[in-house]
Amino acid sequence: MTIQRTNMCTPAVYRVRVQGRVPLDWSSRLMGMNITTGGDAGAESTTLVGRLPDQAALSGLLNTLFETRYPVLSVECLEVG
Repeated sequence: MTIQRTNMCTPAVYRVRVQGRVPLDWSSRLMGMNITTGGDAGAESTTLVGRLPDQAALSGLLNTLFETRYPVLSVECLEVG
């Protein structure tokens, strides 16, 4: 397994999973992230995937999810650069 190096100012592709069903039309509200929902009625989750310009943008995305009461299940950096 290769670990990619990043820093606070490097663009990267992130995958963020949250509990609940995020509306598909929220993509622009969530920095252009691709929104995919899944799971059953008792355990619905949403996966957001997209390129963010830096970690400040990631922080903003996570803050928006916090403010709209979507519990974050995981955050993963998929690709750096």
